[in-house]
Amino acid sequence: MLELAAIILFITAVLAFLNRRYVGLPSAIGVMAIALALSLGCIGLDWLGFPLVRDYEQNLLSSIDFSELLMQGMLSVLLFAGALHIDLSELRAFRWQLSLLAVVGTTVSTLVVGFALFYLLSFTHVSLSLIHCLIFGALISPTDPIAVMGILKTAGAPKNTELVIAGESLFNDGVGVVLFSVLLATLVNDEPITVTSTLEIFAHEAGGGILLGLVVGYLAFVMLRSIDSYPEEILITLATVLGGYTLANRLGVSGPLAMVVAGLIIGNHGRALAMSDTTRKRIDAFWEALDEILNAVLFVLIGLEIILIDLAPPLLLGGVMVAVLTLLARLVTVGIPVGLLGRKFRLVPGSWRILTWGGLRGGISVALALSLPIGGERDVILTLTYVVVICSILGQGLTIGKVAKTVCNPAATPSQERH
Repeated sequence: MLELAAIILFITAVLAFLNRRYVGLPSAIGVMAIALALSLGCIGLDWLGFPLVRDYEQNLLSSIDFSELLMQGMLSVLLFAGALHIDLSELRAFRWQLSLLAVVGTTVSTLVVGFALFYLLSFTHVSLSLIHCLIFGALISPTDPIAVMGILKTAGAPKNTELVIAGESLFNDGVGVVLFSVLLATLVNDEPITVTSTLEIFAHEAGGGILLGLVVGYLAFVMLRSIDSYPEEILITLATVLGGYTLANRLGVSGPLAMVVAGLIIGNHGRALAMSDTTRKRIDAFWEALDEILNAVLFVLIGLEIILIDLAPPLLLGGVMVAVLTLLARLVTVGIPVGLLGRKFRLVPGSWRILTWGGLRGGISVALALSLPIGGERDVILTLTYVVVICSILGQGLTIGKVAKTVCNPAATPSQERH
């Protein structure tokens, strides 16, 4: 395990250096693009009769359980780190907007993508049952703020828009995982979906996750307030994340939602009432560094994983179609409501463009796809998921800055709509 971790960290460090020194793309997007190019190069060498490099990469990646690594380890840290720096008072001011986008938007997106995919596949040689299509809708609907937030800051996007994107992404990860769990349980148990059973599972996982996050976050706050020594306080926050997420899994409640709530408590009440200036700076530096490192590792793994994906032309074409479908679903469930409600969302005119185009899909979608039961349906869903994620990160991620600038500088875009 230590050797494997050392190899992955070494690869990540080299790719991060190459991106910073020669490529110059945003960090997460850059390392993923280089890793993707390397994997495609290995596939090309294999076609030319030099299979050794591809065989080595396949063996390396086959020894990594990507789903387990992300869902049981990295995700807890990434969500906690993201919530740690969100101002709860500002987030509370947008509570109904975030509830609408994260809960209603993710649920509707799951249904829209699921039913539309089932209809579209009837015109292709690829087939999936309706329940598998809905499962795909659930795993592809959560958005990933990692790659887009840095770009929005560089482009000078409005602060409220950044806050809504970050808050929505933190909570819709948890909602998406709960919906995925409900649909997967229906598939595995071969039982029909009922409103009662769905609400029971949702209440247990989502409500239990939020309650656990409150308890764990409060206990950590009490411990932080009783001492003033940053090494121990950093250790307390780390134990809160890893221990709290493990406990959530044991209890069968939503770990992602628990970590978001715990992060908000420690990041707000903990920072203001339980930490000295020195401790606050040290904890911020620690979590920012850990967040950057894990993000880089995650996106490198996404780029390398293509070597394990079925690249059959029909599936690739289907993946591109589904990438367009998920973007349209994002427009329907987020862009149009924000555009129609306009001032009620308290966002600058044109923010619906940033929210729509900034809805990137990331590692959580790939991890959920990999957690499906082995079979032909899993292979199809995994390829579709992978193509959507790559198109989303490289396509939307590299152009979201331009979209943000058109909203921030309306004088440069006379045709921009007025809400």
